[in-house]
Amino acid sequence: MEKQYCKVGTVTPIAAKADVITLLEYQYQNFVDKASKMKYSNTKLTEFFEHKAQKIQKSLENLV
Repeated sequence: MEKQYCKVGTVTPIAAKADVITLLEYQYQNFVDKASKMKYSNTKLTEFFEHKAQKIQKSLENLV
């Protein structure tokens, strides 16, 4: 029997800077939307989404 390697947790790097910026902008908008939808129902989850959005925004600012 041959060895099998699991690919769970592997990361494929994004080479082009434009692709990274597009992906980060999409993720930022996604987290902002999720945070605004849950603003009054689940405050801990809202805080989590807002924190993730802030981290992505800082990354975007460093790239641009």
